[in-house]
Amino acid sequence: MTDLLYSDIEESLRGSVRSTLQRVLDDGLAARLYDEPDTDVSGIWRALAEQLGLAGLLVPESLGGAGAGAREAAVVLEELGRAVAPVPFLTSAVVATSALLAAGDEAHLPALASGERTAALVLPWTASRGAWSPVDGVVAPVAGALDADLFLVPVADGAGGTSLRALGREEVDLEPITSLDMTRPLARVTVTGTGTEVASGEAAVAAVDAALAAGAALLASEQLGLAQWCLETTVDYAKTRVQFARPIGSFQAIKHRLADLYLLLVNTQAAARQAAGVLADGAALRGSSAAPQDTVEGEIATAT
Repeated sequence: MTDLLYSDIEESLRGSVRSTLQRVLDDGLAARLYDEPDTDVSGIWRALAEQLGLAGLLVPESLGGAGAGAREAAVVLEELGRAVAPVPFLTSAVVATSALLAAGDEAHLPALASGERTAALVLPWTASRGAWSPVDGVVAPVAGALDADLFLVPVADGAGGTSLRALGREEVDLEPITSLDMTRPLARVTVTGTGTEVASGEAAVAAVDAALAAGAALLASEQLGLAQWCLETTVDYAKTRVQFARPIGSFQAIKHRLADLYLLLVNTQAAARQAAGVLADGAALRGSSAAPQDTVEGEIATAT
């Protein structure tokens, strides 16, 4: 059974991420990005990558990473969601990195782990495991592409199979797309080059599916972090907002609604932790008969 509790190491990581974000992140940045979308936010990611090593959190130590797992990544995403931080952790350090790890790549991971480069999986943001098609020219909307240096593109190989290829920035054309969430910019990506092959055939399909499964599982943790912040902020407001000479938090109707929200949040937290736990357990056992790929990813889909 997956352990839903946070370890001491995870709580320590949470504290480090939260304190770093408090130091480098402007509270009004998320709102300001809607009026000033060209604001330079690269310093935030640089601080997280260089000071905490978050860019290589999932990358093995032998390739310059931290060698951590999905549970640690989930804690990081809770804090990033809580702060609405405009950084490419999910798109680069989780999704794209998971694809490269599943493909057994060692050429590109060291640069990603150091934070020197960021990567994006070139598929629509709505793509899910087992429900995507090879890229044919133009893809939209792609998250994390505008500032990426490396583009992982699954294309048809001409023999009815799939080839996962790594392209440089000079081999794609990027067009920004208006996003409802300006902290996660979207783009229309036009593939103009051929790049180099990372994986082919079933290995390429499995790598893309693993990346999409990891993204779905850990996106839940990011959403959990934001939901926790919303509830905490609402409770604080209910304690200080006065109506009829009393704090509105003292009214029974408000108490009941906040209690209902708390129960929903607890259920959300359990689901998010379950998804991260299944992903972590699957990464440890994948490749053995104890945890076949389709079983692990099926459990992730159920949890989320």
